[in-house]
Amino acid sequence: MVEAMLRGAAHPDIAGVEARWLPPLEAGPEDILAADGIILGTPENLGYMSGALKDCFDRIYYPCLEKTQGKPYALVIRAGHDGTGTRRAVETIVTGLRWRAVREPLICRGEFQEEFLAQCEEVGMYMAAGLEAGLF
Repeated sequence: MVEAMLRGAAHPDIAGVEARWLPPLEAGPEDILAADGIILGTPENLGYMSGALKDCFDRIYYPCLEKTQGKPYALVIRAGHDGTGTRRAVETIVTGLRWRAVREPLICRGEFQEEFLAQCEEVGMYMAAGLEAGLF
């Protein structure tokens, strides 16, 4: 799913946007500060975001709080169930950070389906095209 998002962000019609993926355990405040936009991705674990994403938020929250207000973000959840608890948890944190959602979260529910990849590619393309056009 990550590869699909990166493929969408690298669409040949989009220029001037560089996308990169960092595992949440490796991403730090400097990475968040340097990004013009962020796509958050997480599996649903017991109705909550992954421990890795939560750890990332714990490490970046205060260093980024006053410096990233309005940062555009999108959210992708790979949910075995309904994803609502995961969505609520992430949205609570990004609301505190005052980040701005640029689209409704993509929640890929149930058993894996090939269409999830096309949906993830669309998220990557949407974010990159919006950044390129100066919409976000």
